[in-house]
Amino acid sequence: MSKNPYGLAFAFGLICFGISLLLVTSVHTNVMAQERGANGTWMVGSPLPNPRTEVTAEYLNDTLYVIGGFTVDGKITNLVERYNISSNSWDKNSKPLPIPLHHASSATDGNRIYVIGGYTGDWIPSNKLFVYDSNTNNWTTGPSMPTARGSPVSDFVDGKLYVIGGDSYDNSLSNVETYDPKTENWTVLASMPTARHHAASAAVDGEIYVIGGRTAGSLVNVDIVEKYDPKFDKWTTDYNPMPSKRSGIGATFLNGSIYVLGGEQNQGTFNNNERYDPETNTWSLESPMPTARHGLGVVSIDDRIFAVGGGPHTGLTVTGQNEIYFLKKN
Repeated sequence: MSKNPYGLAFAFGLICFGISLLLVTSVHTNVMAQERGANGTWMVGSPLPNPRTEVTAEYLNDTLYVIGGFTVDGKITNLVERYNISSNSWDKNSKPLPIPLHHASSATDGNRIYVIGGYTGDWIPSNKLFVYDSNTNNWTTGPSMPTARGSPVSDFVDGKLYVIGGDSYDNSLSNVETYDPKTENWTVLASMPTARHHAASAAVDGEIYVIGGRTAGSLVNVDIVEKYDPKFDKWTTDYNPMPSKRSGIGATFLNGSIYVLGGEQNQGTFNNNERYDPETNTWSLESPMPTARHGLGVVSIDDRIFAVGGGPHTGLTVTGQNEIYFLKKN
């Protein structure tokens, strides 16, 4: 990725946004059916008040948080908006990030949200760690990560935050570092076998799966699946690849499976919704998202997956789409 790959696409993005905005503003505030597939049903919820791309998102206390990213005017934002799942409504009064960030990563330990890495102005990679307490609606700054990077993945396992991969000044990274909130210390761990960024990840039974992403700035996408075991600080690589090569994706673990949504390539964006079963090491195709996009936020709760924001076209385009995938219950 160049330091500003969206610069050339900015004008095109503004035109495409007009189309996306029509889609967003036509959505009713009540959830309504959009598309039905063999495995689940897509519905549309109340749209994100400020359409954005290259966001990060987390679920905490019946609330979905959408954090940072680019706004429609191409500016980096520190905006945090929260969606109440029960009422299908947005609250714009959440405390913003201490600094504007895009391409950041996030994870939650069930009590707080941790936002790590990303890019600041002029595509400068960040090593900052910010911690959000929903009880006080306030952010604090933690110890800096050893490696500054944008577009990493991060997950909590056994009370520790693991940050994997990413990129820094056009260089794909394989770095793995863990943060212990109890000791407030960072530790460097075994590197990921395939250096990459714009990937997706999910924690399953105490292990972390890293899926897809890209290995170079010109959207050289991969379909690789690699698993990290924190107990032994060890990687394994003999897993079936994702059906499609995608980057700029989001993933979540739900009901025993990892769902990987969206993404982009040079030719356009993906609406793919592909499911991986860690027990059988097999992939299957789920009903695609109604809106193809990259740089979206993906979280899950109960039998639902939320896909929020992102860019419907390559480059700097934005949407406020809030699409919800309801899994069919057995």
